[in-house]
Amino acid sequence: MALTRQATEHGHTVADDDVSKRLLESAATLSFDPMTEIDWDAPLPEEHYGLNPEWSTLYGTRLWDGMTEQQRVTLTRHEVCSIMNTGIWFEMILQQMVLRDQYLKNPANAEFQFALTEIADECRHSIMFARACQKMGVPAYRPNKVIAQAGRAFKALAKGELAYGGILVAEEVLDVMQRDWMRGENVLEIVRGTSRIHVVEESRHMKFARQEIRERMRHAGPARRRTSATGIAIGAYVIVSSMVHPGVYKAAGLDVARALAEVKENEHRKAMMRNSSRHLMAFLAEAGLLTSRSAAVYRRVHML
Repeated sequence: MALTRQATEHGHTVADDDVSKRLLESAATLSFDPMTEIDWDAPLPEEHYGLNPEWSTLYGTRLWDGMTEQQRVTLTRHEVCSIMNTGIWFEMILQQMVLRDQYLKNPANAEFQFALTEIADECRHSIMFARACQKMGVPAYRPNKVIAQAGRAFKALAKGELAYGGILVAEEVLDVMQRDWMRGENVLEIVRGTSRIHVVEESRHMKFARQEIRERMRHAGPARRRTSATGIAIGAYVIVSSMVHPGVYKAAGLDVARALAEVKENEHRKAMMRNSSRHLMAFLAEAGLLTSRSAAVYRRVHML
């Protein structure tokens, strides 16, 4: 009876609250201030990449083989900053969705308190990414107008598992990439450092998103599962297809049309994307959010 009284409209339970309490404890003991953890004044070695070459969209192509080393360094720095700017864009969407989800909920609940903790983390992450790109001298790459408007609609309308599913997609894919970047000996220290901070703190955010999705889907019927699965997949398509701006190829002195054509056919890139999405796909399947229709969308961006 007590459990029923403590349940919210989306099925929140005492066990769910325990997850949020553990995440709050983790945040209290293992959080970072990027302004002091990162040496923002350290010089950037000219030969160091922005990300591991294997994560470049052109790695493994004939175009990559014909590029100078300086072009490769420039390309990877612009690629990582494009991904960081996509991260800033989506973190701003994320913050608004989480705030809306927690509006007028009980501030004494651990779920409420961790949600605000996550928003505070995301604010620091966005500033951290912005400063890193500024340090690298890379311009702010933004999504095109259509994608930007789609983002406005998503943050205004998405709720429940759709909102947290979108959050999880963005965090899971970037997490796999950054775990490699932070270990890359030939990667800029500013990228390795920001990646370490993001990986540690985002691990909590991903646990929170998974738990929120489990709650919302606990009593969901087949129709809701199908609709939500498709909505999350469309969100994933938008996020993944927007990560690397076409302008990065121009910045490296490449023919943009040729670069985009080679990226489209790059089997190495496709394999890397499937690998980075493996755990995400397993979770969505477990939650009943991987349907034949959503799988078709994921395949279009090589997440399956």
